[in-house]
Amino acid sequence: MSENAGGKPFEGQVALVTGSSRGIGAATAVALAEAGAHVLLTGRDTKALEAIEDRIYQSGGSATIAPVDLVEPDGIARLATAVSQRWGKLDILVVNAAVLPELTSVADIDQRAFNKALTTNVLATQALIANFDGLLRKSDDARVIGLSSSVAEKPRAFWGAYAATKAASDTLLDCYAEETRNTAKVRVAVVNPGATRTAMRARAYPGEAPASVKPPEVVAERLVALLGEPFETRHRETVGSAF
Repeated sequence: MSENAGGKPFEGQVALVTGSSRGIGAATAVALAEAGAHVLLTGRDTKALEAIEDRIYQSGGSATIAPVDLVEPDGIARLATAVSQRWGKLDILVVNAAVLPELTSVADIDQRAFNKALTTNVLATQALIANFDGLLRKSDDARVIGLSSSVAEKPRAFWGAYAATKAASDTLLDCYAEETRNTAKVRVAVVNPGATRTAMRARAYPGEAPASVKPPEVVAERLVALLGEPFETRHRETVGSAF
């Protein structure tokens, strides 16, 4: 992708980042705005989203907050309608939002918590594809990136609930890549961020020194770089050490 005269490769493009109120999502949203994209910030914490929006505007970027709970049946559909009416397309979709159920044996998985994880990590991925497919197809170079985890490919004891949801989400994205390969200008990548300093990581590894793993900005930098590369659809990669 060539840069414009101002050195901003995503000038004129619209990007949606789910779970952009903190962590990798927030860092990616800020990085995309710095690269020229107008970023749609989504999440449940309106105040946190407003803080990220302020950071973006203070650095000369542009963004719009769109508070939405991905588990709401009509939330994603309403968001897609709003994007369609205002921008008429979507160039970049970063599927980042996810929840981590309690780490426990498969036999002891709490069904209510598992259902929430399935809804957020799997059903929302399908709903995002279903509602934004038409807008992605209107872009000249649409890209979709889904954040994954190493446990999706290499099962680990006590990670069954989370691993199952991430494996399912990754499969949906891979299938979407195959379905659009020859019918649309849509490219899909699944990226494992590796060990990263996030609230989810802290919950999973409470005894780990935060400074021993990379900050979210490192992942965001790689995601934005990848979005500017001519990667082949159904691309997969890991950023740093596996999570």
